[in-house]
Amino acid sequence: MTETAQHRSGCPINLSLEVLGDSWSLIVIRDIMFGNRRHYRQLLGESEEGIASNILSARLKQLLDLGLVTKEQDPSHKQRQLYSLTERAIQLVPVLVQLGAWGRKFLPVSPELSIRSKVLEDGGPQLWERFMSELRTMHLGAPPQEHPSVFEELEHAYRATLAPGDSSPG
Repeated sequence: MTETAQHRSGCPINLSLEVLGDSWSLIVIRDIMFGNRRHYRQLLGESEEGIASNILSARLKQLLDLGLVTKEQDPSHKQRQLYSLTERAIQLVPVLVQLGAWGRKFLPVSPELSIRSKVLEDGGPQLWERFMSELRTMHLGAPPQEHPSVFEELEHAYRATLAPGDSSPG
């Protein structure tokens, strides 16, 4: 959204929904944030919701234009692009935690796909801050902090909910 873009109103909820209120933007951010899916093929192929390639391309372009993600050449593979969250996107952690908490309370969630939300909800704002710090290290190159990895804790909780022998992506 540019400074000259027309908005329905100056209400902060309206403006936020103009940026994040479509069916896919927060899902793409979620997959980068919680699934560490940082390449186009990962975002496309490992999407639990089955995002279409044209929708993914459009959302990534929109998220880039809005300053929520950045894209650069992957240093490990010259033909792939690496998507990273910006500080603006990292600041969505509390919002995503609260959306997940609401969904866990009122909707028919699956245990394996709701466990990360539960861990973050149970951990409270202190855990969210640690996770945001870790995301800054992973995506923005900030120096690592001296504490156990929240990302690893979330991944471990997810893996523990899977049926024995199930190795589907997280």
